[in-house]
Amino acid sequence: MSQTSSTTSLISLSRIWIIAGNTFTHLVRMKIFYFLLIFVLIWLGLNVFKLPYNAGPESLSGVGGEELRILKAPLVGTMKLFALIIGIVATALLIPRDMEDRTLYTLLAKPVPRLDYLLGKLIGVLLLVFSGLLVMTLLLDGVVWVRTQAILIEFDKVSQILVEQGQWTQDDRLAERAELLSHGVTWSLQGAILILFFEAAIIAALALLISTFSSSTLFTVVISVLTYFIGNFIADGLDQLQGSSSPGEGNIGMLAVKAIFVAVPDYRPFKIVDEVLTGQTLPPDILGSLAISTVLYVGLYVILSWFVFSRKEI
Repeated sequence: MSQTSSTTSLISLSRIWIIAGNTFTHLVRMKIFYFLLIFVLIWLGLNVFKLPYNAGPESLSGVGGEELRILKAPLVGTMKLFALIIGIVATALLIPRDMEDRTLYTLLAKPVPRLDYLLGKLIGVLLLVFSGLLVMTLLLDGVVWVRTQAILIEFDKVSQILVEQGQWTQDDRLAERAELLSHGVTWSLQGAILILFFEAAIIAALALLISTFSSSTLFTVVISVLTYFIGNFIADGLDQLQGSSSPGEGNIGMLAVKAIFVAVPDYRPFKIVDEVLTGQTLPPDILGSLAISTVLYVGLYVILSWFVFSRKEI
């Protein structure tokens, strides 16, 4: 098999795409995917029927924006939970299931390079996560747009009265209206959901790496989840360590913490999603830097996965 493998190209886009397509099709049939997707869709859909708050004229725009923020926060949080669970669980199941039903042995005997196999499997998972987020994003945008329009109708009525009474100028009215719209469906909101996909891609690639040397799906899931939580808090620990240590002390500790960053991403920049949900604009340069970080970490984990998996006896 090794002689045949040596004559096979290391990477083939067609092979990778075929494996990714088969993986995507297989994962779509998983009950956990349908359960999570239906749960999120019902949660999103129920919010269509909530009526906007009734606010006084002085605070209408502020209350309307707050209502939209309260609407978006749990829905986007649920979408994030969906992406992370699918990214971890689906990836953790790939190699063990393929070994159990002997699909892995069939693929590698054709031969299919192990790098192609790993890339195809990971891309299949990411296609599933992206597709789920896309469906939920469309429904989220619809829910937020409907609620925004309902609030705007009331706002336009009241604000016009305030302008006619001389309490507001036309510029005040337009400024308040723009502030209200910043909490609705914006490009920043779409970018924030894309950042959720970035997080899921990183954690899925990490789960792939762990699954190459772990024979237990549960172990892969637990370690992936722990690593995600470590990535959310390790940077705060490093800041505290740097602030509390005196010159010449704690160097070993800081080096150890910094070394962990090589394997564990700092997820703090991804928390900009919370700021976007409050109506702030997502700068394109931050979105670009997060995309680059995602590519680098996913690339690192795939290379490490290939290194480990190529030495695994199958």
